Amino acid sequence: MGQNTLPPDGGDDNIVPVDLKAALEERYLAYALSTITQRALPDVRDGLKPVHRRIIHAMSEMGIRANSSFKKCARIVGDVIGKFHPHGDQSVYDALVRLAQDFSQRYPIVDGQGNFGNIDGDNAAAYRYTEARMTDVATLLLEGIDQDAVDFRPTYNEEDEEPIVLPGAFPNLLANGSSGIAVGMATSIPSHNVHELCDAALHLIRNPEADVEKLVEFVQGPDLPTGGIIIDSRESIIEAYKTGRGGFRVRSKWQTEDLGRGGYQIVITEIPYQVQKSRLIEKIAELLIARKLPLLEDIRDESAEDVRIVLVPKSRTVDPTILMESLFKLSELENRIPLNMNVLSMGRVPKVMGLKDVLVEWLAHRRDVLQRRSRHRLAAIERRLEILGGYLVAFLNLDEVIRIIREEDEPKVSLMETFSLTDVQAEAILNMRLRSLRKLEEFEIRTEFDTLSKEKAEIESLLASDEKQWQTVAWEIGEVRKKFAKATELGRRRTQFASAPDADVEAIQQAMIEKEPVTVVISEKGWIRALKGHIADTSGLQFKEGDALKVAFPAQTTDKVLIVTTGGKVYTLGADKLPGGRGHGEPLRIMVDMENDQDVLTAFVHDAHRKVIVASQAGNGFVVAETEMVANTRKGKQVMNVGMPDEAKLVVPVRGDHVAVVGENRKMLVFPLAQLPEMSRGKGVRLQRYKDGGISDIRCFAIADGLTWDDSAGRNFVRTREELAEWLADRATAGRTVPKGFPRSGKFSG
Repeated sequence: MGQNTLPPDGGDDNIVPVDLKAALEERYLAYALSTITQRALPDVRDGLKPVHRRIIHAMSEMGIRANSSFKKCARIVGDVIGKFHPHGDQSVYDALVRLAQDFSQRYPIVDGQGNFGNIDGDNAAAYRYTEARMTDVATLLLEGIDQDAVDFRPTYNEEDEEPIVLPGAFPNLLANGSSGIAVGMATSIPSHNVHELCDAALHLIRNPEADVEKLVEFVQGPDLPTGGIIIDSRESIIEAYKTGRGGFRVRSKWQTEDLGRGGYQIVITEIPYQVQKSRLIEKIAELLIARKLPLLEDIRDESAEDVRIVLVPKSRTVDPTILMESLFKLSELENRIPLNMNVLSMGRVPKVMGLKDVLVEWLAHRRDVLQRRSRHRLAAIERRLEILGGYLVAFLNLDEVIRIIREEDEPKVSLMETFSLTDVQAEAILNMRLRSLRKLEEFEIRTEFDTLSKEKAEIESLLASDEKQWQTVAWEIGEVRKKFAKATELGRRRTQFASAPDADVEAIQQAMIEKEPVTVVISEKGWIRALKGHIADTSGLQFKEGDALKVAFPAQTTDKVLIVTTGGKVYTLGADKLPGGRGHGEPLRIMVDMENDQDVLTAFVHDAHRKVIVASQAGNGFVVAETEMVANTRKGKQVMNVGMPDEAKLVVPVRGDHVAVVGENRKMLVFPLAQLPEMSRGKGVRLQRYKDGGISDIRCFAIADGLTWDDSAGRNFVRTREELAEWLADRATAGRTVPKGFPRSGKFSG
């Protein structure tokens, strides 16, 4: 190895230690900033990300205008990645395709010819097959780009130049929307109606202090390419536009079609934005197979150019509103479109902007473009006027000019000295053609000179007056509004607004569950299962060793089951969510958050119209409506407050007007039901006084019908009002020994 190939000093001194944390922070920040500014976030002024801006600019450079012929997309993609955008060809083509899809872009920027994909999520054909050109929207975005309207910067290889932002005569950010994920931030802007945006912008020019509430009178909400119905309240829409953050609930548009003889079918004609139709139908079909949609018989896709999804109800008696509400809950027929107006302000600073801020910045950009274009035109006029001034001098002194050109060695210098001409004027005279010396030419030069002088005065007056500038900007916006007015096919509003119908929540819940009979079985040790069908004889049920039946009752899969524990807590489970009848079921403790020191007291089917008495071992109790007992979480709901060693003992349905209470001391007390308070939670009041022991049983009854009980032999006993006189007393008294014939068990039923 040669001596000169060794690093100096053995190479040790060339190793520079770097703090890993600082290096990572610095490099990740550089990457993050690059992603935010050069890839994922749109510029508030033209609403474009760099890739879209480069596609439009490349098409402009290639001369592919709205009125020119279509060119292969392969050529466009090649130019974009070769000159402006050093990324993969597929990513550029995907961006180009999206700009051409009328179901992705509210106002397509590219006019595509060939297969550009569809709403079912199918991909576009390869770029060697498809062709494209600009639309009028792209033309508006570029308007004035060759008149120094915007700044340019060198491209990545410094061979060409590209615009930093487009002139943007079209309010593209809000009109076409945008979505992107950067580093640590994201953006999501739905599309809007251009007619409404122009109205709001014109109002802002007239009233710069206008608030968002006023602007929302013009921009009512998003106008999505695929239509649909927005069901948000006006207040939430205003709040979203104020802060730049929020969301919109979009529902499919549907109607019923009469099939005669009372039959009907539901037809969906518009689906929410960015929902793939084929995937949506697959999902609903899966729900149908899983028996989650008992009201629906079948779903068919009859779409051609337009969306047409047919839903066939189970029977003609099915309420279409409830069927659709259940579908909205379970499928993407209702979708949330997020709003997060995180954009690059002034092309540099990422920030979340409200509706007014976005429009104000767009208007400021339009005014800046107007000023730059005016100055560019003014400079061009001044250059031309200078030349025309030289021509006029030449015509007035034609013979002398000809003599100087023929005889002088340096005619240019002589002309400049003789007639006080500038270098540009002298050069222009020397370059004149002989044909230009005809008599008519002088008249034409004078006319052009006067016309340009007048235009120069107008531009100078425009640049000197803020008011005139805003008038011109307003006129330009008015022209855009005319072109995309709501009266046109492209400009008409597609997304409508409505309130969600006030459908019965219970009915919707029921509509999502197939109604089938089941028998709910709970064991002593807290294992739960649901057997198919109503089983009258439960004696044949199998349990784990050492376990036995606690409670079994018939229910429907659409029912809610209330489970009451000895700790006074109530848990709610849907009968359709219970484990099946195979095996021993599952422990309740893994389905709900049940304390280890508590056991199941009882369980029953929830009846929203019923009330019950809950009583503790010590003899306290109160009346509670079953609707107050329903818990919507795993944690359950504390209904009866009990502390050890006391615990919840009885849950008895309320009926009639009197309550009979029996203690473990075999004393019975009868008192009016009205003496018991109704509460949603508490310890309750004393039902019966005991020296020792606690409560045994309770029964509610109508005093007019008498108190009934069955003994262990199955005989039925009735005590009339008169016969119960000695047991009738006020609540919380001790009562008297039970009547003759009362069961030894101390219970009203043997």
